Amino acid sequence: MAAAPDLTVEEDVPPPRGERLHAEESGELNASFDRSVEEGAGRLNRPIGNLLATGFMAGLDVGFGVLALLFVEHETGSPVLGGLAFTIGFIAIHLGRSELFTENFLVPVTTVITRKASIRQLGRLWAGTYTTNLAGGWLIAAMVMIAYPDLHPIAMERGEAIMGRALSLESFMLAVLAGAAITLMTWMVRNAETEGGRLVSVIAFGFILGSTHMNHVVVISIKMFAALQVGGTGYGYWDWLQLSSYAVLGNMLGGLGLVTLLRLVQVGRPHIERRRRTAMTIKGSDYRRRIRPDED
Repeated sequence: MAAAPDLTVEEDVPPPRGERLHAEESGELNASFDRSVEEGAGRLNRPIGNLLATGFMAGLDVGFGVLALLFVEHETGSPVLGGLAFTIGFIAIHLGRSELFTENFLVPVTTVITRKASIRQLGRLWAGTYTTNLAGGWLIAAMVMIAYPDLHPIAMERGEAIMGRALSLESFMLAVLAGAAITLMTWMVRNAETEGGRLVSVIAFGFILGSTHMNHVVVISIKMFAALQVGGTGYGYWDWLQLSSYAVLGNMLGGLGLVTLLRLVQVGRPHIERRRRTAMTIKGSDYRRRIRPDED
């Protein structure tokens, strides 16, 4: 006699808990990456006037943070309390939707990596925010030094402290840390689910930047501008240009070379390639519509 067929129905066995958790984390990570790509596309395609105004406002915002830092340090002599006061500038940037040069080391880069924007657009964004950050910072530094003559001594002290580190390895490492800190803050803000969580991230990293006196190019520039407005410094604008250029290199290494690169590795090449294919498909469809509009 032939053997009876096995009619046993195999039940679906759920994957191990570790695999489920990994899949969930990967899904959340990919979703965050996708949001960054779309937000970056918005930043890179803005009209030039909007871009410049947003950058200029960020310079003003950070300037108010530096004012708070100088005032509190002048009154208390505490760098820690001064750093806490400095977070006012970063809160203003976040709630006012202005934009620092170093905030563009992650989000717009994801857009370029997935080919939804060009390197030329990224260069336009970087150049525009960098120059207007500094312009807004110079203006607020001049206004603060005129309005608060009592802050001249602490402004001179802070400026000379930056100059004292010169083009040293210490100065460069402080710049690398500053770039990494701001880019990490950007990633945390993207992933926070509530406005409260985003504010905590902004305040935490603003405090670290202000209290430890890292070499963030916009922050140190405003401090040096303030001292230069007072006069009698042991350095001039040429010295500032050298130090600020040195800080830019460190900021970019920390933001792009450490945080952004590692986040892209964390997301993984397969998902990035899927985003690239989607972008190319959309571009191809747009091209066909322009050449043969009757096809749709």
